[in-house]
Amino acid sequence: MEFHHISVLLNECIDNLNITPDGIYVDGTMGGGGHSLEIAKRLTTGRLICIDQDPNAHEAAAKRLAEYKDRITFVRDNFGNIANILDSLGIEKIDGMLLDIGVSSHQLDEAERGFSYQQDAPLDMRMNPDRPFSAYDVVNGYDEDELDRVIFTYGEERWARRIAQFIVKERENKPIETTGELVDIIKKAVPKGARKDGPHPAKRTFQAIRIEVNGELEVLQRAIDDVAARLAVGGRLCIITFHSLEDRIVKEAFRKQENPCICPPQFPVCVCGKKPLGRVITRKPILPSKEELEGNPRSRSAKLRVLEGVSQD
Repeated sequence: MEFHHISVLLNECIDNLNITPDGIYVDGTMGGGGHSLEIAKRLTTGRLICIDQDPNAHEAAAKRLAEYKDRITFVRDNFGNIANILDSLGIEKIDGMLLDIGVSSHQLDEAERGFSYQQDAPLDMRMNPDRPFSAYDVVNGYDEDELDRVIFTYGEERWARRIAQFIVKERENKPIETTGELVDIIKKAVPKGARKDGPHPAKRTFQAIRIEVNGELEVLQRAIDDVAARLAVGGRLCIITFHSLEDRIVKEAFRKQENPCICPPQFPVCVCGKKPLGRVITRKPILPSKEELEGNPRSRSAKLRVLEGVSQD
């Protein structure tokens, strides 16, 4: 099993984490360990918590990070459970956390995982293969309205209703079992003229189903709230996103951490007592450099946003 993955915005993430040798850091989406390796190199008495729910990621990262295993704790879990993970490790505050949201290059390239619309495979898309709920269940179990909601909301697909209708009609004959079958259905549903320009016609639908299967957006929102509450003063939360829906969630969640007041706007002073947990470092997201785009085309939609922990006094 090879785990090929080029870490996106690597230097920008490391710079913005402001790593100190004795700090406690978390890589919530370890993957193949590219970001983790650079964090671990900069620690002496510090600690790195590496989290991933994919067993293949742990197998690959354990080899890549073997030289630094004395300063790393590996956790097979979802980063959305960060509060429980830190509690179980007896850690109250952290000095930084990195999240690289979405599907990894390895998961896309590993055909049998069913993430890619470019390779025929069973409908799966589970980031944690131990979970029973998969893309097969969404495609064959959701009614037309539910499919339309998922594809439109999470994929921002203008042809969501037609795609949902075509899926429901097609499965009347037999269950839809593979990514190839689903791609063919989507191509039939999307008008020919709309397929001429832009991304692959199945891209948005596959993205939407993957997000639904893994509950990605709910997990992201919860994690931001929980991490903000555990950041030490000056600690950094760095989040890389790859599409506009995720980026909007991060942007709004960071804004809420900086200005949590829920008082009506007409109130002259704040009376709700909610105090900021963070300060937004990136008013505009950090984008990949020209050099990175040339070397790694998959980074083209990446955006990095950073939140810094503040004093509660």
